[in-house]
Amino acid sequence: MADTSKRGFASMDDDKQREIASKGGQAAHEKGTAHEFTSEEAREAGHKGGEAVSQDREHMAEIGREGGKNSHRGGQNEDSDDADSEEKGTQGGTREQHAEAGRQSHKNK
Repeated sequence: MADTSKRGFASMDDDKQREIASKGGQAAHEKGTAHEFTSEEAREAGHKGGEAVSQDREHMAEIGREGGKNSHRGGQNEDSDDADSEEKGTQGGTREQHAEAGRQSHKNK
């Protein structure tokens, strides 16, 4: 069987794929055949994407952890060695508590 791993659109790097896809989109708009989403269609698509992403509980827990770190940092930079500021925070608990809250918020879906 012939080696096709270096052929075709899928084997191109991301930038080259974007460039080609962009040209196709521009041509469709010029021709008048491109679909343009209404605000309702865009809202539905965004909702579906949000539902799909929220099914990944570990991903959502990571978002919660990052949000907790950022909300408790209070202007400190990420490399701060102040252990007290990392554990106490100023509003509502430790990183671990935030991560657990993130995991809990998706149990009912």
